[in-house]
Amino acid sequence: MRAVIAILAIAFSMLTPLCTRAHEIPTDVVVHSWLKPEPDKLNLLVRVPLEAMRDIRFPQRGSGYLDIAAADGTLRNAAQIWIANDIDLYQGDTRLTQKRVAAVRVSLPSDRSFQSFEAAYASVTGPPLPEDTQLVWTQALLDVLIEVPITSPDSKFAINPELARLGMRTTTVLKFLPPEGEVRAFEFSGNPGLVPLDPSWRQAFFRFTGSGIRHILQGYDHLLFVLCLIVPFRRVRPLVVLVTSFTVAHSITLMAAAFGFAPVSLWFPPFIEMLIAASVVYMALENIIGARWQRRWIVAVAFGLVHGFGFSFILSDTLQFAGSHLVASLLAFNLGVELGQLLVILVAVPVLNLLFRMPHTERVGTIILSALLAHSGWHWMSERAAAFAEYGAWGSIDSAAYGSAVQWIVFAVLGVAIGWLVFRRYSRVDRAAGENRT
Repeated sequence: MRAVIAILAIAFSMLTPLCTRAHEIPTDVVVHSWLKPEPDKLNLLVRVPLEAMRDIRFPQRGSGYLDIAAADGTLRNAAQIWIANDIDLYQGDTRLTQKRVAAVRVSLPSDRSFQSFEAAYASVTGPPLPEDTQLVWTQALLDVLIEVPITSPDSKFAINPELARLGMRTTTVLKFLPPEGEVRAFEFSGNPGLVPLDPSWRQAFFRFTGSGIRHILQGYDHLLFVLCLIVPFRRVRPLVVLVTSFTVAHSITLMAAAFGFAPVSLWFPPFIEMLIAASVVYMALENIIGARWQRRWIVAVAFGLVHGFGFSFILSDTLQFAGSHLVASLLAFNLGVELGQLLVILVAVPVLNLLFRMPHTERVGTIILSALLAHSGWHWMSERAAAFAEYGAWGSIDSAAYGSAVQWIVFAVLGVAIGWLVFRRYSRVDRAAGENRT
């Protein structure tokens, strides 16, 4: 028994420090920063909560108050270890290695100097807080000025902030001040990788093409809708009409939403997500009952408009990386979505043809597969309907929302008109080909 107690005591003593350290990691950390090129250097201003810099003993006095007079050396050490070492800056393709912590300063949690570059720079390089300031160290903010030599302020700069280890969830807000032009604001979560601050159109194009491909392949509700769309119709003729109609429709709403035509109300995203799930259910049920591709293109247009909004929600979070190439980035994202969609179709059609290779199994297989898809869509729709109901949206619809609805009715009519033209054109070509064969 004594041996068991001793083992438990040793295990507890070993686990206790681990638990303590885990609890010391802040849950949410927000890093504020400014980057401005000067004629011969980059000025990087960073503000980080002091409690995010763990394993460093800051000098204290009294009941946990930071000893400001004795803290300068420790603050510089913390700034080097936790900030400067984890931020890489690039001039063109060259990594800038001569980083120097030029100044550090502790600020009160109520300080608002980082609202502008000039105020932040003046604060960091100005006099420190009075030595008798009663500031609990876990509530203090550490402001840091990092200087990096450069050859020209007109170069293309990039940043790779690896600050995720500061907290369980780390958000970095960066404002870039180019020599000419407006402030460019960025917001990163975790470690975003290398981010060009003034990307070329090629960089923006390839970045957004990849983003579109990843989104369609990771968006299971979009994938199931495309699968429902093509399950009963796997020949070239219906595939061309249906996929083209869906593509045209979601491209219209994606582009329009990117230029600010989408409603900005909080209830709108959950409403759209609910409709996307409903589109899966509807398409699956129509497959079970029986559908004709000559009419399905209208449904593809209608739900394509809805799915375009869903794509736009993801795009809105990444447009900050477009720089001055907004149109190219939009086209690239849409291209990525289409490439991902085409990849899904190229894989799904042969697999479905293999599963339904016997004539008597096609109808049964379509019903079973569509029932499974409807089941998944129904669960999504129920969950999203509950989330949408929490907003009490119908009571908050105002005149602006009605005006936006009118705009989207116009877009819907435009989408149907384009889809109808595609359908008519393809029907004529198909009839002409049939007459030539006869």
